[in-house]
Amino acid sequence: MSELAIARSIATTARRVLIVEDEVLIAMVLEDMLDMLGYTVVSSPASYADADAAIMAGGFDVAILDVNLGRDPVFPLAAKLLAAGTPIVFATGSHRDTLPEIFAGVPVLEKPYAMEAVETAFTKLG
Repeated sequence: MSELAIARSIATTARRVLIVEDEVLIAMVLEDMLDMLGYTVVSSPASYADADAAIMAGGFDVAILDVNLGRDPVFPLAAKLLAAGTPIVFATGSHRDTLPEIFAGVPVLEKPYAMEAVETAFTKLG
């Protein structure tokens, strides 16, 4: 087994995902991609308040966070997750340079999503 295949196997083992995305169709596409990669999506809140509640409820191993939830930036939720030791991936239609420096090491998925990019982001978490 190649090193990449081993990394992919480790990254997908028992991973439950929280998707925080305010565009329902975008969340559905991402859910389908994650399902094909062997992940289980546990919840897809579309608002800041619902995402905060889902984070408090737990039950996931990693979170994909849309950078902007309507008018609300997701950074306070991201900081809360990282402080708790939960890995995150940002999703954005903007360039990664627009993220605060504190999140420099966080993988970024650029929209529109590509299967290979989703897989690569999760491999970086593993």
